[in-house]
Amino acid sequence: MKKLIFLTVFVVLNFSIKAQKVSNIRAEQRGQDVVVLYTLETKAACDVNLYLSQDNGAIWSDPLKNVSGDVGKNITAGEKQIIWKVLEEREQLVGDKIKFKVIANGKKSFEPEMVFVEGGTFEMGSNHGQSDERPIHSVTLISFSIGKYEITQAQWKAVMGNNPSYFSGCDNCPVESVSWEEVQDFITKINAQSGMNYRLPTEAEWEYAAKGGKQSKGYTYSGSNALGSVAWCADNCGSKPHVAGGMQPNELGIYDICGNVWEWCSDWYGDYNYNYNSYGEMNPAGSSSGLYRVLRGGSWRSNANFCRTALRNRNYPFCRGDDYGFRLVIPVTDLAKPKAANELESDARTICEFMNKINEAKGNSDLDKILLLQQELEPFMSKLEGKYPKGSEDGKKMEVLIKPCLGEFMDFMK
Repeated sequence: MKKLIFLTVFVVLNFSIKAQKVSNIRAEQRGQDVVVLYTLETKAACDVNLYLSQDNGAIWSDPLKNVSGDVGKNITAGEKQIIWKVLEEREQLVGDKIKFKVIANGKKSFEPEMVFVEGGTFEMGSNHGQSDERPIHSVTLISFSIGKYEITQAQWKAVMGNNPSYFSGCDNCPVESVSWEEVQDFITKINAQSGMNYRLPTEAEWEYAAKGGKQSKGYTYSGSNALGSVAWCADNCGSKPHVAGGMQPNELGIYDICGNVWEWCSDWYGDYNYNYNSYGEMNPAGSSSGLYRVLRGGSWRSNANFCRTALRNRNYPFCRGDDYGFRLVIPVTDLAKPKAANELESDARTICEFMNKINEAKGNSDLDKILLLQQELEPFMSKLEGKYPKGSEDGKKMEVLIKPCLGEFMDFMK
């Protein structure tokens, strides 16, 4: 005969790995049911599961199944309760070593796995390719994280409820046949569902990541000079895209950033000569307007030339192609990165934004604005002199980040 006896009920609170917090957990017996009460703090709906241990937490069960209430998918913040039909899942529940655990997991199946890309300065473009790859110019980027893989058909379906891909039926293949505008709809929805701040990479972020960031070995393609080892292209694809991650990654551990599908970037397409200044750019976002959005990386139907990391492509933002896909980027401030690093990079960004404005004013011969901006910048620079001393580890990091855009103010480090 089934029986239900509680001598002691212990409850274990649990904190999830991302912006969800479970607290104030308690359990009580109501007839033959166990009711677990808890408080959930979260910015977005998340998945909640209830676990049982009968040996004081040494071994935990799989998620309990015969449960109802505030459990399962898409649970929002507030005071919650879970009801467990004990005798539908256990013959008996007896003892003084019983514990329950509630886990709120904000990492949805549709969220991409991300790779951290440390910020730095690199030479963008090529003097050996198409005319729009010239001139080579220095670009400085703040750290960011980028998708380890292209967004898959399964991820698109989980967020959007449909699959636009021409080569459908392959959940782990990259989604394709999506326009830039449709990608923006996807981003709006995944941000609402995840509470994160995903976006498309800028063209500069894409090229920096494709070239391997600070780990770059100067390859022609992303991760190798032998295209066939790192990319699905016209020579090896069998006239179709393939499962994400099937080739070797690049220096940063990013897969398929060349080949498989073209990847949309956030930028309007424009000429480097008009969009990048000689003093260097900090986190450039490309043209302010245009007809086309940027595509990068080549695809399954591309030859070797079109899979180079410096090669640029573009199309109207409403256009689709059976080799058009994308991957996402997220600012490091939205991830678990040390505060000190974020503060240093934020200060560097502020300096370079000032210098961008000063150089713009110089170009317009606006002396009054130049003097005003310099007056605003100098006290900030004086403060940083003590904050990031010359020769210190942080001082060296700051110097690397701001050197391309600082120019005449560089002597504050001395």
